[in-house]
Amino acid sequence: MTTTPDVVVIGGGAIGLSIAWRSAAAGLRVTVVDDHHPARASSAAAGLIAPVSEAHYGEEALLDLNLLSARRYPEWVEELEEASGRVTGYTPCGTLVVALDGDDKEQIDHLHNFQIELGLPVQRLRGKECRELEPGLTPTVRAGLFMEGDHQIDNRKLVDALETACTRSGVEFVYANVSSLTVQGERITGVGLASGDPIASNKVVLAAGCWSGAVDGVPSSVTDGVRPVKGQLLYITGRPGQPPLAQRNVRTMDVYVVARGDGRSVIGATVEELGFDTTVTAGGVHSLLRDAVRVLPDVAEHEMTECVAGLRPGSRDNCPLLGPAEPAGLVVATGHYRNGILLTPATGDLIAELLVTGETPPAIQPFSPTRFASAGAGAAR
Repeated sequence: MTTTPDVVVIGGGAIGLSIAWRSAAAGLRVTVVDDHHPARASSAAAGLIAPVSEAHYGEEALLDLNLLSARRYPEWVEELEEASGRVTGYTPCGTLVVALDGDDKEQIDHLHNFQIELGLPVQRLRGKECRELEPGLTPTVRAGLFMEGDHQIDNRKLVDALETACTRSGVEFVYANVSSLTVQGERITGVGLASGDPIASNKVVLAAGCWSGAVDGVPSSVTDGVRPVKGQLLYITGRPGQPPLAQRNVRTMDVYVVARGDGRSVIGATVEELGFDTTVTAGGVHSLLRDAVRVLPDVAEHEMTECVAGLRPGSRDNCPLLGPAEPAGLVVATGHYRNGILLTPATGDLIAELLVTGETPPAIQPFSPTRFASAGAGAAR
């Protein structure tokens, strides 16, 4: 360690790296501590930027944050690609949600009504109109919704670009496990590594995803509020000369297919409450392939190139934990669940603003990491 950092970021996924990059760009000395866990959500994601199609009842505050982040994406990606010299695969392609039977159509009707109530931009389509947009769809498509504002990005290229931008901005990397926060009185003084080595800093950002609870000294209101939610994904590739499966993100009630445009596609994703299990199962692969072939029959002609399981950081209310917590100097940025890639720009910008100014930006105030404390969580472990 050449200098004492102004801030230590625990976690080197998309969220942690975005915070580190934006904080370094604002003039802070930043150290990222990361163990390169293979099951972190950033590596096992489809890269959907889908605030409109992911809108759910009771999550209106989260929708506002999702929309804010989606609006920032184009300019933010441009800055990132310039800072890193890397491409991210950001594509403003839109999402097409389709109904394959009567039950699906009923669910789409409910979703459409909810989106209209919220004033979201969405286009209602008949089955024929869906197939005109995406000729590879099964002829049995009954109806659909098209959301032009939903986009995609290559999540692995995103992480690579963020790592490079961080390095070019002077961020230092320490590849290790953080075992504890170090505290003097009621204030953070740094972190302790599993090796026994300390890193001193009076500001620490906890961005370790579903592993955030493994750091000793983190308040139980945080550790009890975040859990791993397993998701299995498939990567497939078309033969040379074979057209992409689709030009847009395609979703049903059971599966999504994200075609990268270069012959590769991502099929996902299961939602499994199995703790820290990261086994890729035959049942998970079968269900994803079955549902994908049902909506895009040409999936069956593609080569299977990778099967992966990742762990999303879920929370009690499906919303992230963002902002300051005790002890003083601790800032939390975890619990993004299915929206980690979508929320990467907003989280990076807003947490960096908090670190620089000491003030919590209004956009993240509804997501205080202390909001679960009244539900039985107490002080630090």
